[in-house]
Amino acid sequence: MTFPRHGSPAEDVLESLAGFRAGDVRWRDNRVFSLVYTAGDELHDLLEQAHGLYLFENALNTEAFPSLRRIQSDLLRSVAELLNGGDTAAGFTTSGGTESILMAVKVARDWGRAERGITEPEMVLPASAHAAFAKASHYFGVRSVRVDVGPDYRADVDAVDQAMTPSTVLVVGSAPTYPQGVVDDIPSLAALAAERGVLCHVDACMGGFLLPFLERLGHFDKPWDFRVPGVTSISADLHKYGYAVKGVSTVTYRTRELRRYQAFTFDQWLGGAYGSPSMPGTRPAGPLAAAWAVVHHLGVDGYTELVRRAWDATQRIRAGIEALPALRVVGDPDATLLAVAASPPSPSPGDARVDVFAVGEELRRRGWYVDRQTPPDSLHLTVHAGHAAPVCDEFVADLSDAVSEVAAASAAAGDRATTYGTVE
Repeated sequence: MTFPRHGSPAEDVLESLAGFRAGDVRWRDNRVFSLVYTAGDELHDLLEQAHGLYLFENALNTEAFPSLRRIQSDLLRSVAELLNGGDTAAGFTTSGGTESILMAVKVARDWGRAERGITEPEMVLPASAHAAFAKASHYFGVRSVRVDVGPDYRADVDAVDQAMTPSTVLVVGSAPTYPQGVVDDIPSLAALAAERGVLCHVDACMGGFLLPFLERLGHFDKPWDFRVPGVTSISADLHKYGYAVKGVSTVTYRTRELRRYQAFTFDQWLGGAYGSPSMPGTRPAGPLAAAWAVVHHLGVDGYTELVRRAWDATQRIRAGIEALPALRVVGDPDATLLAVAASPPSPSPGDARVDVFAVGEELRRRGWYVDRQTPPDSLHLTVHAGHAAPVCDEFVADLSDAVSEVAAASAAAGDRATTYGTVE
């Protein structure tokens, strides 16, 4: 398409955009287990209205928009309390979990240079840690040292210990990991970091708005947040289980002194003093306003109820998977993320292993969208409040039928690609 020579009527433009969406996944029907987190039309309406109030404002300069200073301050204080950071914790908002992770690694690099004189920094992290850490390694020149996970898919603490060197500036754990939904042994990882005098980041982009409420419901009791000595920073996304619009996340540091390594300031040009807390200059205000609105609308009680619904849906789906001999849940997930793989074939002659990617294709033909991942070959489910019954029961029924269809066809899927993110 070339740049339009003449403008089009607004109604034609909107009609075209609506048409573009025809092939997109049906997230409003809660048939998507990735990328989108929904809690109903009432909350959608609130988010759209709050976002619309700040459609054009720019969070680059809170002197011009002091309301955005208040909105961000309120959000960050709320998140720090949720993470048990106390009065000393301080953070920044970002555009998403990837940027939060990037900033945590950048802080570790700059802290290591200033406090330890480390010029060739390294970070040690399990193979399950998010791909954003590899991006941070590439961007900031922090060598990424990945170690194997244990048979339970949690970080192998001994392997982390052995991989640390005098150049290590950061140890990473996840709460939970994205691929298998398990929470790493954060106390042991943080203790290793503290013993060596380095930083420890907990990636709770998925769990920051899940685990505190699962704990309230009595479904989770593993230590992972700032109550753990040695944890120095935590990333937590509002646009995931915080049910805000894309994209707003947070990165919180144990102290303001550590947070100062994230900000960038510059005045050696002709435009005056420039300051930025994260990667972008211009920062959209709409997502911040929408996040503030949803946090204040839901409160602790509202989030607890949404997490209860997500947890119950997860357990129903997990029970349905475990009732199918051809499938298994990978590991023992702590929260509401599930990886679904094929069961090993039985010793019976002719009893073949089902192709789990073919199962995923069959689910897609039935209107469901699930991610693929490997290794091991598995389907990834991010279960949220919108998947509460009857949606979760409909999914289990279709999953059972999909397995039967694939087993009957006894043909491997031709497409083996696994896609979590794209470049275009």
